[in-house]
Amino acid sequence: MNNPGPEFPVISIITPSYNQGAFLAETIESVIAQEGDFAIDYIIVDGGSSDNSVDIIKNYDARLHNGEWPVKCQGITYRWVSERDSGQTDAMMKGFRMASGDIYAWLNSDDTYLPGALQAAFAFLHAHPDTGLMYGDAHYVDSSGAGISSYHTEEFDLTRLASANIICQPAAFFRRDSFETVGGLDGTLHFAMDYDLWIRIGRSFPCRRVPRPLATYRLHETSKTISSGTLYKNSEESLDITIRHFGWAPLTRVYTSCSILCKANLPGVLARNRFTVAAAAMFCSLFRSLYLNRGFNCNDLNLLTGTNFRKLLKSRLEIMTSHNNDNLSRKP
Repeated sequence: MNNPGPEFPVISIITPSYNQGAFLAETIESVIAQEGDFAIDYIIVDGGSSDNSVDIIKNYDARLHNGEWPVKCQGITYRWVSERDSGQTDAMMKGFRMASGDIYAWLNSDDTYLPGALQAAFAFLHAHPDTGLMYGDAHYVDSSGAGISSYHTEEFDLTRLASANIICQPAAFFRRDSFETVGGLDGTLHFAMDYDLWIRIGRSFPCRRVPRPLATYRLHETSKTISSGTLYKNSEESLDITIRHFGWAPLTRVYTSCSILCKANLPGVLARNRFTVAAAAMFCSLFRSLYLNRGFNCNDLNLLTGTNFRKLLKSRLEIMTSHNNDNLSRKP
């Protein structure tokens, strides 16, 4: 199976998966095709899928074991389990408990790494030994893998993280030590576990950005990012995390939740009118922000920008895929 020797640094990648057979092969190949001066510890945690996911996982296991896959790094350890779990965070923590590397990351089963991503992460962390978390940019792609737009990240700023999504999860890598020092992922979270982790690592370790694309981020109807079934829960969890860590409910995040709620509850014709939804969401946001912040929070003055006002009439997908990432929404 091309097991790595002890002299090479090891990068552990966790892929949680459940019924993602349509995308899983592409995800797996993007990991095991990486080339560089490191070894890969790849762990796939399947939640007991009922589609062809397990067959796909077994296929790559056999190809690696039989030497049919051209390994271009210093060795690959490929492990997997398929059993019921309590959700994505539970699956990922199961994988991280199995991990052996000094560098950690997770790659969801509908996202991919770009060529050279792991070498870039390893080289940067090797050159900056004090860095707890590094991250790059990413490309948004659709269900077929066609490019939509770019996810442009920003230089790390903990205060900025409260109100904007400046880190792209599939393009992020962190040290095992920093992950374990802050206690790993919060098992009570189901959507914004990455956002919570970035905040906790950012409070204890230097975090740095590499201005180059490292991954693709897939947007499709069943993803947590844009699925109507999880959208409100996603935004509410992000808002709760922000309040807990920063003691502030940023107007941008409040507006995101309110706009989703208004669109879901307004009568049909009104819900389809962007001006009506925006007006209702602004009214809702004003009163909810005052309630959550126990009055007006002066930090919100910095969010009353022309850029943010221009986004009031845009859909979530339009905001996410715009070139300006000073957005009102996020992916967990």
